[in-house]
Amino acid sequence: MKVVLQQVSEARVEVEGSVVGEIGFGYVLLTAITDSDTEAELVWMAEKVLNLRVCRDDEGKLNRSLRDLNRGELLVISQFTLYGDCRKGRRPSYIKSARPEVAAPMVERFAELLRQRGFTVATGIFGAHMKVSLTNDGPITLILER
Repeated sequence: MKVVLQQVSEARVEVEGSVVGEIGFGYVLLTAITDSDTEAELVWMAEKVLNLRVCRDDEGKLNRSLRDLNRGELLVISQFTLYGDCRKGRRPSYIKSARPEVAAPMVERFAELLRQRGFTVATGIFGAHMKVSLTNDGPITLILER
């Protein structure tokens, strides 16, 4: 499992001109699943995302997590291209990306695990052509992999 986390002051995702997910302060989570991922990876990643201390404290230091702040929203976007291998040729290979019938329910389960932990979670639409707009806050961008 691989997640690109971007801290945002706001973000939204549109499909065919309609907003399907929107958040205020929190994280956009571009999420990729590989064939070997299990529930354990999903749980680990949910805990990692919520406990990362990358939010500013009262002194301006990156020392607080969303859980510490007891606020923040999450926008989970499926992003199979994170597993694109560009080392050879000019066309990326996506062989490490899980097939849609495996990845779609796992991305939804990841979003549900975040919801179960008390956070508002918006999502895109798996497999759709999505337009993601965000205001990166910091900027803070991390690549998380399990």
